Amino acid sequence: MVVHARPSDGPTLVGFVVSTAVGNAVCRNRVKRRLRHLTRPLVEALEDRSFHVVVRALPPAANADRELADDLHAAWERSLRKCEQLTP
Repeated sequence: MVVHARPSDGPTLVGFVVSTAVGNAVCRNRVKRRLRHLTRPLVEALEDRSFHVVVRALPPAANADRELADDLHAAWERSLRKCEQLTP
């Protein structure tokens, strides 16, 4: 899981990139639905901060259950922390 974030003046937007390396269309859509579900509470927790976020799923995401949530949370926090360190 790779997460990129940049500060935004508008609302927080999240985009998902799930390539064909993850699996067929059914598998890719399942991964996107799960990621969308997992990011909702993360976006709500941002409170007054806003970001543009891109979440890129890697091929192991197709078979990940609990690991998908853990990887997303870790990558999300790491990306936002890095983004806030760069912002003066």
